[in-house]
Amino acid sequence: MKTAIQTADAPAAIGAYSQAVRAGDTVYLSGQIGLDPRTMQLADGVEAQIQCVFANLAAVARAAGLGLDRAVRMTVYLTDLAHFAKVNEIMALHVAQPFPARAAVGVASLPRGALVEIDAILHAG
Repeated sequence: MKTAIQTADAPAAIGAYSQAVRAGDTVYLSGQIGLDPRTMQLADGVEAQIQCVFANLAAVARAAGLGLDRAVRMTVYLTDLAHFAKVNEIMALHVAQPFPARAAVGVASLPRGALVEIDAILHAG
């Protein structure tokens, strides 16, 4: 059994997907980019986008009754891997140790011209 998770505190899905899906004790958060959920406009600059991404992920996690402290896996997609250190710096402000397993992938482009996208898997058990 799977259940869709939805919140107005994160950007609405801009396609055929859910913000997150719960399957048992696991919650799969769709990738978030740096869109302001109120305006659906992309934050200005990579640092602001990264902050917004983590705020959006946290909002979806809250809608599932969890926090980012329950993250067991994250994938970071960057259009420029030179921003990897900034992701690490900001991630450490939003996710406590033990940190989730993670991959970072350099990509040619992201939706809406975003510079970063991050998805996550949370464990509720």
